[in-house]
Amino acid sequence: MRMAADTESLRVLNVPEVLHGQRLDRALSAMMPEVSRSRIQAWIDDGRVAVDGAVAGSRRQSVRDGQAVSVVPQFDPVLEPAPEAMPLDIVHEDPACWVLNKPAGLVVHPGAGNPDGTLLNGLLHLDPALDRVPRAGLVHRLDKDTSGLLVVARTPQAHHLLSQALQARDIHREYLALVWGRLIAGGTVDAPIARHAADRTRFCVAAGGRESTTHYRVEQRLDAHTLLRLKLDTGRTHQIRVHMQHLGHPIVGDPVYGRRGHHAKGLHAQAIAQLTAFRRQALHATRLAFDSPAGERVDVDAPPPPDFARLLEGLAA
Repeated sequence: MRMAADTESLRVLNVPEVLHGQRLDRALSAMMPEVSRSRIQAWIDDGRVAVDGAVAGSRRQSVRDGQAVSVVPQFDPVLEPAPEAMPLDIVHEDPACWVLNKPAGLVVHPGAGNPDGTLLNGLLHLDPALDRVPRAGLVHRLDKDTSGLLVVARTPQAHHLLSQALQARDIHREYLALVWGRLIAGGTVDAPIARHAADRTRFCVAAGGRESTTHYRVEQRLDAHTLLRLKLDTGRTHQIRVHMQHLGHPIVGDPVYGRRGHHAKGLHAQAIAQLTAFRRQALHATRLAFDSPAGERVDVDAPPPPDFARLLEGLAA
């Protein structure tokens, strides 16, 4: 039996003494930490792995110190969306990843009601090879109407490593949010988040939900609002929006968790007009810091976009 046809460059790895006697899939996973174990198991099942020249017959076969394990990797296309040309604001680029500054209003993933015109479609046009990377390289997401920074992996290996870093909380994320009310000092919201029992499109703080922690500090105080800088320990869906509602200071303009039609007493008519005209949640991903799989430290800041900046200036005046 011969190995499967070569679709990527052949890799040959020698089993170190510390992995002597281990199962093949476990040993290979330790030697190729940038690749998920499930993918390695699929390669073994597909005849893409050989030990000392003989195609591996089982994931469970043991390996010995010094044996040569040959691998013919294959990263099959995992995406169907069509590439679409669109302007993308790339603020950092290296061989392993990009950092993009997403505008408000751009959906990240295709879904019901948004089959195309998404950031994922734009990424596939930027680099067609991203169809071999899970989610076209997107490591995390932002809501449609949240602006700011996103990291995109350029290879399957980089996606695996960056996803691990995100899970290990090694990707530092900061947000700016304009909330209702005047906060005196910063603090932490440590409250579990679960899907809302009655409205499955919403989330809420609930016992038995997933661990969720948001740190915040005061960036600027206004007459009836506060600009907060927030840091995430976890990355639950709608986390900041839910936690700010739970704190009693929902985000300005939030159509789901905010105050619809609410205006604080005493606000100037011009301020009310600006708040009414702001048609999204005032939330912006302003900073990303992490170690790129390419070996360099990435630390990127993005100021709030013009609509957010104008709202702040107007309310401050």
